[in-house]
Formats: sequence, structure tokens, C-alpha cells
Amino acid sequence: MNPLRPKQPRFRLDPDSYSKLCQQVLERDGWRCQNCGSPNDLQVHHICPRSSLGDDVAENLVTLCDGCHRQVHLCV
Repeated sequence: MNPLRPKQPRFRLDPDSYSKLCQQVLERDGWRCQNCGSPNDLQVHHICPRSSLGDDVAENLVTLCDGCHRQVHLCV
């Protein structure tokens, strides 16, 4: 038995649908960074990165400000 799971294809949206999803995530998160609470320079971050087969779904996205977003990627 192979202990490794076969990779599943990730769910990736087209650019227009992804943009709409990002707006929904920003609204869901109250237009605030979910790390520090800042309302400035907001971005949408993949919790599980696309490069690790993270999906483009609301459950895998979180609002972060630019500074917190950079920190997350520096610590990974």
C-alpha cells in the first residue's frame, strides 16, 4: 500500500470569478486585516498556497494587510 495520497487537481477560478470571490472575502472579513485589524492596503491571501494545491475557495482565503501578508510569506 502506498502511504502517499495521489494529488488531486486544485480548483482554480478564472480571473473574473476570482476577483468576485476576493471581493466577497474582503466583505466577509469586514474590510480588515484578520491578523492586525488594519483597514489599509488589504490583500487576499491563500491559507494553503496554490503551489501546494490550495483551492480558490472562500474557506482557503483570508484578508491580510500588505505588511502581514509579507510577514506570512517570509515565515513560510
